[in-house]
Amino acid sequence: MTFEKVVENACFGGTQGVYKHSSQELDCEMRLAVFTPPQAEVEPCPVVFWLSGLTCTEENFTVKAGAQWVAAELGLVIVAPDTSPRGVNVPGEDDSYDFGSGAGFYLDATEAPWSQHYRMYSYVTGELPALIFKHFPARADRQAIMGHSMGGHGALTIALKNPDTFASVSAFAPIVAPMQVPWGEKAFGRYLGSDRATWADYDATALIRAGRRHPGTILIDQGLADNFLAEQLQPNLFIDACESAGQAVELRMQLDYDHSYFFIATFIEDHLRHHAAAFAAL
Repeated sequence: MTFEKVVENACFGGTQGVYKHSSQELDCEMRLAVFTPPQAEVEPCPVVFWLSGLTCTEENFTVKAGAQWVAAELGLVIVAPDTSPRGVNVPGEDDSYDFGSGAGFYLDATEAPWSQHYRMYSYVTGELPALIFKHFPARADRQAIMGHSMGGHGALTIALKNPDTFASVSAFAPIVAPMQVPWGEKAFGRYLGSDRATWADYDATALIRAGRRHPGTILIDQGLADNFLAEQLQPNLFIDACESAGQAVELRMQLDYDHSYFFIATFIEDHLRHHAAAFAAL
């Protein structure tokens, strides 16, 4: 399996890099961004996986979130993969912003022709971390996951299904109930087929109601000026499920903030400190 450096830059005493590799899981070339803090020169560091939202690549978070200075202070490796396979020549893969390229939804597609390449769940939970622990000074026993919008959906579902792997989880404006909103219904119907019972495995609200739990407190930030809040996000559905199930969750509704990276940059420090505190408690 090839793994190559695209570019590396000195950043807050550490290194911000972009890398590419030939993915066996997705059957295509993939890119990812990794921030390695200065502490990693001495010993392996905890790792936080960031999952981006619709239309994003590995670049959006890396350039816009302003996370590196906090990660450098706390000694955190941050991994930001791309959001889908690219250029695999599936008919229709580039027809819309909310399905196909840039919209992998962090699931394993079961419907042809998507099932050959669109296996982002297995990529994020298997192949990607294996690469990180092979090529970077990151601790496999200290992992956390977070994300934004579609990536928030991915972070929540992955953490709930792998609570022993991820010490903590957080999200910005996540799609918490994709089975009940247009984005999710479109993507799930085409990736997973018409049997809605199979969709529940990738729906955070449904997972909570089915008995899945995370031992930590789930941190969620949501902007009140987010134009997707009412139709696509509906965090109240997840909060209601968590409260009924006894799952610890903190939802912070942020006045005047929207769905953009200005929102993420404002509160990214809080999220990284949330994960660092979870690591310290292990």
